Amino acid sequence: MKLNEIKDNSGSTKSRKRIGRGIGSGTGKTSGKGHKGQKSRSGVSIKGFEGGQMPIHRRLPKRGFTNINRVNYTELNLGNIQKLIDSKKIDPKKIISYKTLLDLGLVKSKKVKIKLLGKGDIKIKIDIEVSAFSRSAKENIEKIGGSVIILDDKKKSIKQDKKPGV
Repeated sequence: MKLNEIKDNSGSTKSRKRIGRGIGSGTGKTSGKGHKGQKSRSGVSIKGFEGGQMPIHRRLPKRGFTNINRVNYTELNLGNIQKLIDSKKIDPKKIISYKTLLDLGLVKSKKVKIKLLGKGDIKIKIDIEVSAFSRSAKENIEKIGGSVIILDDKKKSIKQDKKPGV
């Protein structure tokens, strides 16, 4: 076998349909779009049109509500931290900072906030920096002698720095 003898299986590739190439091609003149009418024109989409009947997306009532002030947290469980300590990826003697969690890939970006949850058990004293925590997570860490440090938002610190009447 030589390079010039290699070919793909017959029928594995299909050539595209060439539209508007004369009467003999079978898709000439109107190019398979029929005669006149809205659908024969370019730039037309009649999605959701039900022949003049009120479309279903307008018949059904609007539901729900989106809170624009919602804060999304990345959840972090105590059990996951304990696994990382056991596998020696986290040093429990140092403060577990935001940068540590970012380097390990537990947090995807710097903008995301972290919430510490109490699922699982922690056996070693740790100090950790997070944006929020659950009551059970704080109790478990403080029971062993560790601490939870809350990271403040920049907005909150700016508001507190301003003096009244200035």
